[in-house]
Amino acid sequence: MSTPTFTVADIRKSFLDFFASKGHTVVASSSLVPGNDPTLMFTNSGMVQFKDVFLGSDKRPYVRAASVQACLRAGGKHNDLENVGYTARHHTFFEMLGNWSFGDYFKRESLKWAWELLTEVYKLPPERLLATVYEEDDEAYDIWTKEIGLPPERVIRIGDNKGGRYKSDNFWMMADTGPCGPCSEIFYDHGAHIPGGPPGSPDEDGDRFIEIWNNVFMQFDMAADGSVSQLPAPCVDTGMGLERLAAILQHVHSNYEIDIFDALIKAASRETGEKDLSNKSLFVIADHIRATAFLVSDGVNPSNEGRGYVQRRIIRRAIRHGYKLGKKTPFFHKLVADLAQQMGAAYPRLASEEKRITAVLKAEEERFFETLEIGMTILDTALAGGAKVLPGDVAFKLHDTYGFPLDLSADVCRERGVEVDEAGFSAAMDRQKNQARAAGKFKMDRALDYSGDINSFTGYDILEEPAKVVALYADGVAVQALNPGQSGVVVLNSTPFYAESGGQVGDQGTLSADPSTSSGRTEFTVEDTQKVKADVFGHHGTQTQGSLKLGDAVLARVDTARRAATVRNHSATHLMHKALREVLGDHVQQKGSLVNAERTRFDFAHNAPVTDEQIREIEARVNTEIMANEATDASVMNMDAAQKTGAMMLFGEKYGDEVRVLSIGSSKELCGGTHVGRTGDIGLFKIVAEAGVASGVRRIEAVTGANALAYLQSLESAMQAAASSLKASPTELQHRIGQVLDQVRSLEKEIAALKGKLASSQGDELMAQAVDVKGLKVLAARLEGADAKTLRDTMDKLKDKLKTAVIVLAAVDGDKVQIAAGVTADSVGKVKAGELVNFVALQVGGKGGGKADLAMAGGSDASKLAGALSSVQAWVAERA
Repeated sequence: MSTPTFTVADIRKSFLDFFASKGHTVVASSSLVPGNDPTLMFTNSGMVQFKDVFLGSDKRPYVRAASVQACLRAGGKHNDLENVGYTARHHTFFEMLGNWSFGDYFKRESLKWAWELLTEVYKLPPERLLATVYEEDDEAYDIWTKEIGLPPERVIRIGDNKGGRYKSDNFWMMADTGPCGPCSEIFYDHGAHIPGGPPGSPDEDGDRFIEIWNNVFMQFDMAADGSVSQLPAPCVDTGMGLERLAAILQHVHSNYEIDIFDALIKAASRETGEKDLSNKSLFVIADHIRATAFLVSDGVNPSNEGRGYVQRRIIRRAIRHGYKLGKKTPFFHKLVADLAQQMGAAYPRLASEEKRITAVLKAEEERFFETLEIGMTILDTALAGGAKVLPGDVAFKLHDTYGFPLDLSADVCRERGVEVDEAGFSAAMDRQKNQARAAGKFKMDRALDYSGDINSFTGYDILEEPAKVVALYADGVAVQALNPGQSGVVVLNSTPFYAESGGQVGDQGTLSADPSTSSGRTEFTVEDTQKVKADVFGHHGTQTQGSLKLGDAVLARVDTARRAATVRNHSATHLMHKALREVLGDHVQQKGSLVNAERTRFDFAHNAPVTDEQIREIEARVNTEIMANEATDASVMNMDAAQKTGAMMLFGEKYGDEVRVLSIGSSKELCGGTHVGRTGDIGLFKIVAEAGVASGVRRIEAVTGANALAYLQSLESAMQAAASSLKASPTELQHRIGQVLDQVRSLEKEIAALKGKLASSQGDELMAQAVDVKGLKVLAARLEGADAKTLRDTMDKLKDKLKTAVIVLAAVDGDKVQIAAGVTADSVGKVKAGELVNFVALQVGGKGGGKADLAMAGGSDASKLAGALSSVQAWVAERA
């Protein structure tokens, strides 16, 4: 295609430059994994990173913002996956242009700036634009018609058209309750030659009128009964799809024709060999490389649950479309370099992480290609002969055994005009426990309704101080007093209690009546401290003695022992983070942490287990820092100054205009937590656990101080107990264990030899049980006293003797069943051992797999083994 007047890169830059000229702070795109909204699986709009500002639980150093936000819609409510590649404007990953006002400007500025940008900067013909407003929003209507000058016939009022009060395409709600308000959408008219009617008309779903920009005016607070009241500080939230705007500015009708997709589609053509650039499979691949690469860059690796499961579905859908084009080897990961070239300037992390992203996608491709051909063969067989429905048990087998998500099978079926028996699939899924764990349910409570002054946090320097009760809550509602036994939340005018943040748990302690102002005994036990909103700490707990009233004077005391232990663990975490990067590499990035009085738990990006040698090196580096006993320094400065210090900033975290730079030992990070005065205060550092928690994410747990000493003493006790059992001293323990293991190995060899002799004798007897089925010798039998190795060895001997044969051997240990299926080399064209072993295993509550000539399986219901073995002859007869 020819070079467009406005490239995607031009549009991003001009949008941000325009709003910067209007006094907006340009804010970087946040992670696709929301850092402040557990109700969402992925960031699906530009306002997500500002949601806590709208809810009142956070504040920013600016009141106007603009951003180009990376978004993803591929799961849950916003699931466009099945349409991606087949329509002109559906994507998994897309970019949202947005500008926001937090209690600053409102409708007039928002709409006038939108019009100015579209018509004067992007030069869109005014006669091609029309707008919608909420039917009752006379203010917005008048701004459009009387101030901007849009003809009244091109400003459409949309009322409550979704079955209830305020249920309208032009009334926006954050949730069932909370901030909400009318919105005004701007549409582009592609012309009368394109089918479709204007918004609000019966044929509005056509492609003639395309929505490009939505201006949301949050001016109301909706109560649980559906009533609304005015917000004290109305806000503006706008969003414009970059791809849609680019299609208009580049004079094409489909988003897949814009410059960035043109490049990615050509890259997909290069790697798959498909020359027809209009092939929808190339569209799918081009879309999916953006989604999957950005997800990896934001720490989401393929897995079998949650966000990783959605990631895996998208990757496998792209691979399947490549396979459909004839590509039978990994290719998808090779597009990362093309994507980085297209978008790396706007998203530097994509460019810097190119090698890691490529490696992650390549590993997933290789894993899926191992089973893709088998799965497609099963699918083709099931749909052969004009079948109109894919049986649910087949769809489940594809999902459970070959890694085909249901929507991937549905994708293939949809292309062939076939339905999927989803009810049968669900029934099979219910029967098979623990096969696919769904993502956990997300929930976030709305912030407590607090409108008082902020409270000052003094806990960096003191752990006890007098304070005044300025708010009380019980069951989320403001109250005048808390009575004995009642749970609630207390807000003080000043507090030494640290509120949970940055992985560090909230403080515990007590709020007691100030003896100088009260004769009665009053005590509130603080069980946790959480932020009610920005700079307002809530003390959660129980009124254990007396009554606590609004305005009471109290003595706030932090549990000093617990705080000290937590502080040791938190400071050690910083030293460990630095050591991890030094030992494992700069790719190590924090993916989560939990610091409490017992231990520190630290999740980080790394694609391999941390070896024992590496763990010892990390421990040595941290303990060297501790023994140096250097003073800790915490300095508050603006962000620019902090960046110049070289302080590490955690990706995905929100930072204000002023930040706290913590220097501890050789570590320098931004951190608002509490820490030791000197590194020596940590005492001792010991890693106690290391494991994988997700694909590409490892977890280390460590202890410090007294907890580290207790851990080492428990290990010493265990070692002494083991030495005693083996009648050896602790220093001789390793040698004695070696002797015992040698004895065990010797006995195991004797047992294996005896089992082999027993199996061999049984095998000779079993040959006589083989039955001829269409020229194949079929044998299905139980082998007494055998283990997996014995089954395989006996299988090899029987195959040699029976020549052309299909064999199933099984052994039972309690309720557990082990199964081996074997097919001689001259028969694998008719029967596959993997399919046969699964057929048998499913009948005994199990599953398995393997090569075409030998496959193993397990089961959990030995009572059904006899029936399963007797069904083998008929199964073979159908396929021979």
